[in-house]
Amino acid sequence: MIQSIKTVGKYLDQPLLLSKFKKAVPPVFIGGATLFCANEIDKAPQEEKRHTAIYQGSIIAATVASALAAPRIASKIVGKAYDKYCKKDIVKRNIALVDGYLKENKVNAGVKNILEKAKDKVLSLKEIKTLKNDITSSEAGKDLLNKLIPEPENITSKDIRNEIGRLSILGFVPVAGGVVGGIAGEKMSDGKITKKNVGNRIKEGSYQYLANIFMCNIGAGLALAGMEKAKIKSRSARALGMVGGIVTTGIIGGSTIANYIGKKLINPLFDSKTKEERKKEKLNSERKPELIDICLHSDDIATIAVMSGLKWIEPALPILYGVSGYRAGIGYRNGKKKTDLNA
Repeated sequence: MIQSIKTVGKYLDQPLLLSKFKKAVPPVFIGGATLFCANEIDKAPQEEKRHTAIYQGSIIAATVASALAAPRIASKIVGKAYDKYCKKDIVKRNIALVDGYLKENKVNAGVKNILEKAKDKVLSLKEIKTLKNDITSSEAGKDLLNKLIPEPENITSKDIRNEIGRLSILGFVPVAGGVVGGIAGEKMSDGKITKKNVGNRIKEGSYQYLANIFMCNIGAGLALAGMEKAKIKSRSARALGMVGGIVTTGIIGGSTIANYIGKKLINPLFDSKTKEERKKEKLNSERKPELIDICLHSDDIATIAVMSGLKWIEPALPILYGVSGYRAGIGYRNGKKKTDLNA
């Protein structure tokens, strides 16, 4: 069973497959967002369709564009290579690895065909299993397979800060894009921008970012740093530890911090309530965690995977973070219609 799981992991981590996946994300993301926008327009009353098209189109366009640009921006800020899954470079490296191995080692015709295929094509699960069974008995064969499909690497304590920073920037950019898209959409569709709606977008953006992204990254990173210090190398133990960090620091703490910032810092700038009125409000009266917020923590599973060294989930992060960006753009508040912030 464990060997089968490892084979699946090996299949998913093929650089050529990751290159294909990374290339597929933009059209899938744009296509899905377009369909969502069309559905929102279709659901709107006839007299509201033009307004909805402009408003929703602005938010979705800004969110998708910023989410797709986020990986490049984040990589540049933290000084990490961005285009590491360039097909041309992968094929060039694979050709050199396979030719070098075949020159020094004899293999049967079936294995040779698989290795020739590995130069520029994605291998099937069955082909990877064949290679694992037939060539990894020798150090040269094991080394070849691990170079063709690198093993997941546990990041070290030195890398944790950079990785948290990169993932947090990756999440911040689409949230900021969503807020900007929402403000622009309101201006274009209504002809004006209201302070209350701007405040709602900023509050929802801070909620999405702190509760669903940043504090979860911090929690996972702190847990990972603790396990690194304790010299815990087991990937399953590290993953469970990061889940605990996300639950305590992110899901529980992030929501509280976000609502506190909204109440103490953002509300005084954008609403007309008195200090006495604000004092009577409960901390979570405006925004309570709900089912979809819990679902949004699927990006935390991706965070755990990335921090655990798994590579296949990372290309999908812009889509996952894009959901938070959209909700920031509509300024969602519990109990409010997402297209009517003034309700």
